[in-house]
Amino acid sequence: GKEVIIANAIIAILTIGGQQLFSFFTFSCPCHVGQNLIYGLAFLGVPALILLIVGYALNNQTWRLVMGKRSHFGRVTSSNRLLKCKLVCLVLCSITGRALVAPVTWLAVTLINGSYYVCAVSEYVPVYYYGAAPNVTASERSRILATFPCGQLVPPELTRARDEVILLLRYQSQVAGWLLIAVVVITVFLSYCLASCLSPLSFLHFRYWSSYVHNEQELFDEATDQHSRLYAMQNVRKFFGFVPGSENVKEIRIPSLKEWQAISGLAFLKRVDAEHYDYSLLHDWALKERASGKYLRIDEDP
Repeated sequence: GKEVIIANAIIAILTIGGQQLFSFFTFSCPCHVGQNLIYGLAFLGVPALILLIVGYALNNQTWRLVMGKRSHFGRVTSSNRLLKCKLVCLVLCSITGRALVAPVTWLAVTLINGSYYVCAVSEYVPVYYYGAAPNVTASERSRILATFPCGQLVPPELTRARDEVILLLRYQSQVAGWLLIAVVVITVFLSYCLASCLSPLSFLHFRYWSSYVHNEQELFDEATDQHSRLYAMQNVRKFFGFVPGSENVKEIRIPSLKEWQAISGLAFLKRVDAEHYDYSLLHDWALKERASGKYLRIDEDP
């Protein structure tokens, strides 16, 4: 829907801005044999990999897929198993598509910029690009080529050759960047076309379904927040003797030292029975203990 397109556009814009700042403040080619390739590929690949992992981690569908332990298809049959596999594949494709927005944007922008590619492959440029190849050994030639990204290290007689090599590598890098963008755009377009052709819903029905899913999730989140707040309020009232936010509090409960110790500390989700969990130490205390103890009456006019 429109929300997905807007979200992807925002992610792409933030990635472009981050890449420009990252390049400006951190990238400095070592101009040394054997180090250029590692350094350039690291700046190309590692941020893209991190962005891909973050894209997976920030997608709620990822955790819904990971934490969905039981099938909702009832009794497992071959047709149900096939349907579940198709559903998992569809969700994985959707998650991957969203997660790839940032890393693909990073790769495309860095390739169009050209600096990382020039740094990474300068020492591997064929000899004939020198124009007049100097009479040096192969190792010395690689060393000279590795200095090409750093103009101040290049001998004056090789300045023209260096300029030609840099122009060639920038051309290759920018062509690769635009090809990557073209491949991604075509792939996304064909994927949407294929999904639309295979969809059992008509165009308007699909829009209605998308709207329903969006509204259902919003309402569910609102109900979750309100339900959990009301449930937590009951346990807090049992411990302190009043409802937070009440204007006319007549008395308050004074918890004992043992009770303070019971709700303090670290705790994990605790299973009570086959259907229920304790969400916290206070929750556990409220389910097990009676709300007895010392109460202090509050005067209305202090």
